[in-house]
Amino acid sequence: MTATLHADIARLRRTNPRIFTRPLPERLRTWGLWLGFVAVLAFGLWWIDASPMRIVNGLNKLGLLVTLMIPPWPGDGLWDYTYAMFETLAMAFLGTLIAFIVALPLGFLGAKNIVPNWLFHFGLRRFFDTFRGIDGLVWALIFVSAVGLGPFAGVLAIAVGDVMVFGKLFAEAIENVDNKPVDGVRASGGDNIHVVRLGVFPQVFPVMMSHVLYFFESNVRSATILGIVGAGGIGLQLSDRIRINNWQEAAFIILMILVTVAIIDAISRRIRARLI
Repeated sequence: MTATLHADIARLRRTNPRIFTRPLPERLRTWGLWLGFVAVLAFGLWWIDASPMRIVNGLNKLGLLVTLMIPPWPGDGLWDYTYAMFETLAMAFLGTLIAFIVALPLGFLGAKNIVPNWLFHFGLRRFFDTFRGIDGLVWALIFVSAVGLGPFAGVLAIAVGDVMVFGKLFAEAIENVDNKPVDGVRASGGDNIHVVRLGVFPQVFPVMMSHVLYFFESNVRSATILGIVGAGGIGLQLSDRIRINNWQEAAFIILMILVTVAIIDAISRRIRARLI
């Protein structure tokens, strides 16, 4: 049996040598890629001055900050923090809702099976891609400068940033619908509006709502960051407490954010599971 096994292995070596040993050029190319990766990583660490001493000093300071945060305490600002948290939730909800309303028709216009004009489709998709590359924080800085400080700038930043992403996701969902219901509506004498209303929309609506719920959950976290640059909400409160080194209240605000996001995540996950 052992001799048969050795004979089979020898035959495999003759017929499929790449299974056991790769050719020298291929091995050299692989090692070259790995060496290039290590060189780029080493250069990047050197460029940002990521020395072990800086890491040790940073961890020591981080430990000191954690010590100053214990115990988390709201002080006299519990009502202000609660109000700011609801303001952040309202920013995320309104921004996501506005983005959904605006992106819904754009998604249908950007789908090839709805608007077959390739030039229009190409231009609209590139429009989505261009503005999708701008981060929400940049939009927040722009709108804070345009409309002033406060949650209105945050709502606009979330809405504009999400419209482009929703438009692309909705268009892709519409392009992947099953054609059988569409053909059934057409065979029953339905026009294009009936096809969209009865054959396409019922198929893509659960997918769209799943995306919207996920982005609402994400936008709650984003709204916190937007508040730090002046868009209002709990982020502004957190930034103020950190600026004056009031670390106990800062820790309390961070815990509020974590608990709120966890609750929204649990509720959103249940709703998405039912929709899907």
